[in-house]
Amino acid sequence: MNLKDKVRIIEDFPKKGISFKDVTTLLQDREALRESIDVIANHLRDKKIDIVIGPEARGFLFGVPVAYALGAGFVPVRKPGKLPYETIKTSYDLEYGSDALEIHKDAIKKGQRVAIVDDLLATGGTVAAVAKLVEESGGEVVAIDFLIELTELKGREKIAQYDIMSVIDYPF
Repeated sequence: MNLKDKVRIIEDFPKKGISFKDVTTLLQDREALRESIDVIANHLRDKKIDIVIGPEARGFLFGVPVAYALGAGFVPVRKPGKLPYETIKTSYDLEYGSDALEIHKDAIKKGQRVAIVDDLLATGGTVAAVAKLVEESGGEVVAIDFLIELTELKGREKIAQYDIMSVIDYPF
């Protein structure tokens, strides 16, 4: 199956000049959803993953079923103020400012093997921040998997020290 055909492209969203990759069309197609989860889970299957991390919010959509397929736990990474317990926080730079992410301070145990799963790799800033949270928590980032990679933005360079896999590549 060509999963790229299952992703809807919306031009000039959320602002002019952006070509938005809408995964809702892939999610509603049962075969495409199953295949996308299977491809990611198969990449991670022999890596002895303890925890799958999914960044807010679309990382939840792919991270939870991957964790289930692997028999691993799932940990959400959220924007500040969204998690109810004590957190670890990291800030990171964006093209137009900065942002921050948090994880529960007890979400990852020292030495746990972690896979980060998200829908999209663009510039790499968000996932680099997530990897930092994992490592500050004592976890080992074993792999980082994406449904989509926007290759011309070169986000892979920011996280090149990790095992990275993307299911669909979009050159501009």
